[in-house]
Amino acid sequence: MESNPGKLLILYATQTGNAMDAAERIGREAERRGCPVAVRSVDEYDASSLPPEGYVIFVVSTAGQGDVPDSMKAFWRFLLRRDLGSNWLEGVRYAVFGLGDSAYQKYNFAAKRLDKRILDLGATAIIEKGLGDDQHPSGYEGALDPWMLSLWGMLYQINPKFFPKGPDFSNPDAKLIDQPKFQITYNNIEERNYQSSTLSDLEGLELQIERARSMSGGKSLRDKNKPDCFLRMIRNYPLTKPSCGKDVLHFEFEFVSSAVEYEVGDVLQVLPTQNPEAVDAFIQRCDLDPEAFITVHPREMENRPLEARMETSEMPIKLRTFVELTMDVASAPPRRYFFEVMSFFATAEHERERLQYFASSEGRDDLYKYNQKERRTVLEVLEDFPSVKMPFEWLVQLVPPLKARDYSISSSPSAHPHQVHLTVGVVSWTTPYKRKRRGLCSSWLASLDPEQSMGIYIPAWFHKGLLPPPAPTLPLILIGPGTGCAPFHGFIEERAIQSMEGPTAPVMFFFGCWNEENDFLYKDFWLSHSQNGGVLSETKGGGFYVAFSRDQPQKVYVQHKMKEQSKKIWNLLREGAAIYVAGSATKMPADVMSAFEEIISTESGAPKDIATRLIRSLEKASKYHVEAWS
Repeated sequence: MESNPGKLLILYATQTGNAMDAAERIGREAERRGCPVAVRSVDEYDASSLPPEGYVIFVVSTAGQGDVPDSMKAFWRFLLRRDLGSNWLEGVRYAVFGLGDSAYQKYNFAAKRLDKRILDLGATAIIEKGLGDDQHPSGYEGALDPWMLSLWGMLYQINPKFFPKGPDFSNPDAKLIDQPKFQITYNNIEERNYQSSTLSDLEGLELQIERARSMSGGKSLRDKNKPDCFLRMIRNYPLTKPSCGKDVLHFEFEFVSSAVEYEVGDVLQVLPTQNPEAVDAFIQRCDLDPEAFITVHPREMENRPLEARMETSEMPIKLRTFVELTMDVASAPPRRYFFEVMSFFATAEHERERLQYFASSEGRDDLYKYNQKERRTVLEVLEDFPSVKMPFEWLVQLVPPLKARDYSISSSPSAHPHQVHLTVGVVSWTTPYKRKRRGLCSSWLASLDPEQSMGIYIPAWFHKGLLPPPAPTLPLILIGPGTGCAPFHGFIEERAIQSMEGPTAPVMFFFGCWNEENDFLYKDFWLSHSQNGGVLSETKGGGFYVAFSRDQPQKVYVQHKMKEQSKKIWNLLREGAAIYVAGSATKMPADVMSAFEEIISTESGAPKDIATRLIRSLEKASKYHVEAWS
């Protein structure tokens, strides 16, 4: 029998918070069975420390098109070092649980690559990797629950000292929730030399956002607290016909703070404003003082000297401001652990029993139907369980963070100096119980009237997306159905300007929509550039091709239009063209890739597997780019 195994190390890499939730849940379940654990983010862990670890559980989400999360990039680069031998992790036992979405082509790719690499470095797998799927009726937890049971059983077989009373024992007398991670300090503002009144409106808003985000419980280590800039909306007009089933809008913004340099293909992050009535209702439901000035800091700091805490935490902020800038109270559904913690603060027996059921494995599917499928908000859940009085510290930890939303930029800075444009589909849907839902950020932007919102400053951040700006001499094949056309609107604006300054390479663009009359986004723009020697014209070696999926009995999509131009696409690929794909992640990217494989195979006479390898070589050469979203 092995000696005491020490702690079980759980490392997670998260992009949106799901992997952190899963890792913490694994940690809680292990502790309830008597096993000591340490749960850490990979960006807080030194990868060179892995060899002495006895048992490591990795929980990893997949970002973008099969990428590792941002928090894992440095860790992953270290693991790929060539000087790490095949026995570097000999003696280490490990398990991998991945979080992904099978609607994406590279489903759980990050977890699969990590599992293979750890194995190649000499570690021994405790159990087969687990793959959580957002498409499962219960989300990733549909795979996590049975995977954990297998993990406990295998760990007990390897070393029974992990679970002194067996892997199925869970201490009923143990306190199942610890203290919350965060501590709230209520400040007497008159004693703190609070001087925000001397700032301008813009400076005051910037300071409030920076303070609130620096203290937020949902903040990633890589988040930027301070906005890159503030924007003002100057145009807002529809791109689709009313009542066509889609609501797509064109937004134009000007910089009201210092302008930020950006490139075509970049992404704009917008922090939305929540409904003030919902924020007030949340504060009232939780019996909070909206005028109180608070500071929020991790609980592990509470034993440090006051001076050290003052240096780390920000100046105080109004509680209402903190809630409206950091806590998504009326848009995102809470996670499973929220219901478990609620059960400890429910004073009504029937509410406590229902919450405990929702938090159990048996109630997982019913919770999914109640919560995720209906997209119930935190405010709605709290209103459904009126006896629950949850401390604000727990709310800060468990209420989903208010996240900035990513949008592909649809303008060229060369064509529109001091401006940035977006093409946004207003998100709306009906739940299984016929409740109407709308996306928080898209519906808020749609509600802004440029004539009436001169004093509304929109906090924004810029970052690189997955579509690098192409050189003017690079031939392009662009595929962007629906709002996937947004980045390519900027590409064409940019290349039109470049064509006035020198020679440019051909551009083929494949666009798709439902109907020519209803949702042909930017119709006049595309047609103007496809005629009279424009950058999309056939006389320049390119072309503009549209698939109207519902204008005839049989459905026609972009991949059908691509196959009609098979020879031209093949010739452009032979000239070194780069492929850019943008739009819905559901089926389109896979269908487009299959079309390319068929075109290459048909035109070259090569077998399908050779065509597939050619596509892979284009990806490795950074000539096949995909930016897709759910």
